[in-house]
Amino acid sequence: MLPLSLLGEQIATKRKTLGLTQPVLARKAKVGLSTLDALENGRLGELGYSKINNIVTALGLELKLQEASARRPTLDELMEEARDDQGLDRRR
Repeated sequence: MLPLSLLGEQIATKRKTLGLTQPVLARKAKVGLSTLDALENGRLGELGYSKINNIVTALGLELKLQEASARRPTLDELMEEARDDQGLDRRR
C-alpha cells in the first residue's frame, strides 16, 4: 500500500513538473491550500478519497487498483521504511 506521505511527494513532483503552484492546483482540485500543503509535506494523517481523487484528476493522473503483494515484508524492508519515516519527521 502506498503511504499517504509518498503519495504527497509524488503529487508535489507532478505539480512542479506541470509548472503549477500549490494555490492553482488547490483551486483546480477544489481542496484547501493548507490541505494540499500538508499532503505534499507529509503532515497529513488522513485524507478522504474524493479529495485525493480530485487532486490526482487535476494533475491528469488516476488511481488504480492492483493485486496486493502476498508476501510479508522482510526485516530489512521494515527497517528501511522506518528510516524513511524518520527522515520525513520535520520536527527534528
